[in-house]
Order: sequence, then C-alpha cells, then structure tokens
Amino acid sequence: ETGYLHNHARMWFASIWIFTLKLPWRLGADFFLRNLLDGDPASNTLSWRWVAGLHTRGKPYVAQASNIARFTEERCMPRAQELTQSASGLEALEPDGLPECKAPRVPNAPQLHLPTALLLTEEDCRIEDFPFQDLICTAAATLAASPLRSPREVAQLVVRFEAGALADVAQRSGLAVSAMQIGAPSDLARWALQSGAQQIVTPYVPVGPLRDWLARAQPELEAAGIYLAEWRRDWDAMIWPHATAGFFKVKKQIPKFLRTICA
Repeated sequence: ETGYLHNHARMWFASIWIFTLKLPWRLGADFFLRNLLDGDPASNTLSWRWVAGLHTRGKPYVAQASNIARFTEERCMPRAQELTQSASGLEALEPDGLPECKAPRVPNAPQLHLPTALLLTEEDCRIEDFPFQDLICTAAATLAASPLRSPREVAQLVVRFEAGALADVAQRSGLAVSAMQIGAPSDLARWALQSGAQQIVTPYVPVGPLRDWLARAQPELEAAGIYLAEWRRDWDAMIWPHATAGFFKVKKQIPKFLRTICA
C-alpha cells in the first residue's frame, strides 16, 4: 500500500518465500521490484541473493519466529514449527552457476569540448555532485525508466515516485529539461542528434535494467557518432571494489576512505 517495507520485514519475507514456501527467488525479487519505491538492483536483487546464500555465499538467512515476534512487538507471532529451521544456500540450483566477481566497470569520461545532451535518471538524482555547468549543453532530459523493472506491470506508486524524483532533479538543475519515457534504445540517438549533441552525459548507471537498455543503445549511438559518457564520484570508485560480500569488509576501510576524501 505504501511502497515501503522495513529491511527486517524484507528479509523475513524473502526467507519465508525461499526456504519455507520453496518459491523461486527471482519471482519474489520481481514482486518487490514492481511494488517497492527503492526497488533497485542494489537494495533489492542483491538482498534477495544474500538471503538465498548466493551473494554472501554459503550464508543463507533463515527467518526465526522469535525474531519476528520481537521486532514486530508481538504483532506477528508465527509458531517456530511453521518456519524452516535451517536451510542451505541455493548455489547448486542456479542454472548458469554463480558469476565471477568482477571489477566495477570504468565509464567513459565526459568531453567538455563536445556539444552535450544531459540525461537524468532515477539511478542518481544528486546532480549537485557533478560539474554539469561545465558542459556545452544543447539539451537536457529526464528519462522515466521504471517500466524496465519487470515484464509485468509496475505499481503506480513506483511510477509516481520516479516521476516526482525526476521532476525534483530537473528543477534543481536550473536547466530547461524535457521529460522522456523509456522506449526503443534507438530513441536515445535520435534525441541527441535532434539537439545537435555529439555526446550524452549521465550519472553512472552501475548495473540493472537501465544499464542493459543503455548497452543495447550503444551500437546505434556509435553509428550516429554519439559518445556516451558517465560521471562517477571518486568515492564510488574507491569504495565499490571492497563491496564484494557483506558490509563489514567496507566498514573496516571507512577510516581510510575518510582520510583520503578529507585530505
């Protein structure tokens, strides 16, 4: 009803879905993607994989009745025998096996001398972190891409939330920003060409449905002579290589990160 769900409840839901009800984790992840406002690959898909023992490998999360009762202040009190008491990770059930750990993709840097079309998406609405004023901007647009989350219909709460976030970043940019809806990847090259741009610049899109869509657009952009560039913060490049398992590997490095950033 709200598009929000506390992290504890997400974990319980996913664990019961996977280990008690024996349902495919991808279907549960899809359900969250369609209905939760922050249903992105990091907070959603990887969390489902974590519960299933596929992300932090060999350590599946098993929901405990006592934990549920405690943190819901006894509003929900399942009996212990109703839930799976122990479980093994799903590594052996992945049809293509588990992916290798790869270094983060290095983006193309913006070229300040090129006429530029600025593309804003819900992947990163913190436009103030990037020197967009230095660009020769011929056009700017927001791209509503939430329908890419699933082959099924995405909840209207999600669609409205994305629209509000994009309207907010457009206003903060101070630019004349048009609103685009996701369509065929070829639409991206057509939009840039119509504005006279030779490059598209957007905040970094790490992984997920929008990244896949941009990858499909890449050949047509190259054929049209359009350069696709992304901004990535220095601290993103610094931290992400340590984010290969749980949070604690990153936590150990935080003092070093802060010393480097504040130097």
